[in-house]
Amino acid sequence: MKHLFILLCCSLFIIACQPSAKPDAKAQTLFKGKLSEIPSGLEQGQSYLSVYSHIYSKSQERSEDLSITISLRNTDPDHSLYLSKAEYYNTHGEAIKNYLDQSVKLEPLETLEWVIDQKDRSGGSGANFLFHWAQDSLASDPLFEAVMISTSGQQGLSFHTTAKRIR
Repeated sequence: MKHLFILLCCSLFIIACQPSAKPDAKAQTLFKGKLSEIPSGLEQGQSYLSVYSHIYSKSQERSEDLSITISLRNTDPDHSLYLSKAEYYNTHGEAIKNYLDQSVKLEPLETLEWVIDQKDRSGGSGANFLFHWAQDSLASDPLFEAVMISTSGQQGLSFHTTAKRIR
């Protein structure tokens, strides 16, 4: 009976540690309740954000993995912002993930964020995001930022990047 209990506990532990079948489930949960159609007549824009899933240290043979926090900020105190695309590209310009299945509405001064795990090296050292958005022509431009961080032992690295409006 004791062996059966131990076997059952080990089985449950192994099942609980299996990776999720839906890697974007966290992002979809984040945007739940924010899904919205984009009203007609809004100004359209695109922004480019550079990110790094790892950076080189001392030489190209040694690198440090980084966790990435993506921050999407509506900087306008009076107007909503609508995001229709948040696509992650790797160093070679190949699309990895689209974080939005539908358009998302950010209320005035609202911020959304998500994290790309430190173990996820799929983006590479030249990864980037392309955001498509819409807003009232009187609204201030949104702010898209990334904070990259790594801590190992007694060493810590951190830096941030800011998106550039491209259209």
